[in-house]
Amino acid sequence: MSFNQMYPFEAMEEEEDFFDEMDENNHADGDGGVADDDVLDEYEMLTKVTDTSAAQARKGKDIQGIQWDRLNISRDSYRVTRLEQYKNYENIPASGDAVNEDCKRAVKGGKYYDFFYNTRLVKPTILHFQLRNLVWATSKHDVYLISNYSVMHWSSLSGNLSEIINFAGHVAPSEKHAGSLLEGFSQTQISTLSVKDNFLVAGGFQGELTCKFLNKKGVSFCTRVTHDDNAITNAIDIYDSLSGATHFVASNNDCGVREYDVESFQLLNHTQFPWAVNVRTP
Repeated sequence: MSFNQMYPFEAMEEEEDFFDEMDENNHADGDGGVADDDVLDEYEMLTKVTDTSAAQARKGKDIQGIQWDRLNISRDSYRVTRLEQYKNYENIPASGDAVNEDCKRAVKGGKYYDFFYNTRLVKPTILHFQLRNLVWATSKHDVYLISNYSVMHWSSLSGNLSEIINFAGHVAPSEKHAGSLLEGFSQTQISTLSVKDNFLVAGGFQGELTCKFLNKKGVSFCTRVTHDDNAITNAIDIYDSLSGATHFVASNNDCGVREYDVESFQLLNHTQFPWAVNVRTP
C-alpha cells in the first residue's frame, strides 16, 4: 500500500493555532482586510509537504519546511507569541514552578543535538493529550509510531513508510497462548506503544494489549487486562529482567500494574495501587 493511499496529509496543530491567531489579529471584513484567497494561499504554503535536509538547513531553509518569508509574521515573532500564550496543563497547580526551582536549568545556547533531517510525510497522531508514548526509535534509522489506527514504521535510510498493524479492522493472534483472546479485537484505539529490538506491544483505551514480533508475520498475543470502566493503558515498558528473560510491564487506569513474560506471555505479577500509575521518562 502506498503512502498516499493510507496517509492523508493534515495540517499540524501548531499551524492551526497560527491561523486562529491570524484570524483574530490580521483578518477583517470590508476595507483593510485580508482576502480569503490570500489566506488560502498562505495556508497552502505553510502546509505544503516538504522535507528538509541538514545541507538545506545550513543554507537557511526552515527545518520544519515552513516558508516564513511568504507569511506576514516572522518565525521569531510567532515564537514570542507562542511562549506568551501557551499554558502547559498541570494536574497539580504550580507544580511546574516547583520543578523549575528544584532542577538545574540548561544553559541557553548549548548545542545538544545536530539537526540531520526533517520529514513531514510521517504524521504521528495522539488520541489522549497526556499519553504521548507513541513514537519509538529502535535504531538510528528506524522509527515506529501510531498514525490514526495504524502502527507505522519509517526508515530514514530508505525514506519508506510502511504499515505494521492496522487496528481499524479486526486484529487477532495467529498463535495460541494461555490467556490470549483468540477472537482478538476490532477498531482498537491505541493509547500507548512500546517497541524494543524486534518486539512491539500496543495498549488500548479499553485495557487491550496486543503483542507482535517484528520478524514474524501476524500478531502473537492479544489480551484485555481489565474490564474496569476506566481501563485505559497508560504506559508500557519492555525490559530485560535480572534472569536475562525479556519482560514487559503495563499500567492501566484501574490502578493495576502487570508484568508479563515475553516468551510465554504469562502474567507474572499484578500489583494494585491506590492511584493510577503513569510513567515518568527522564
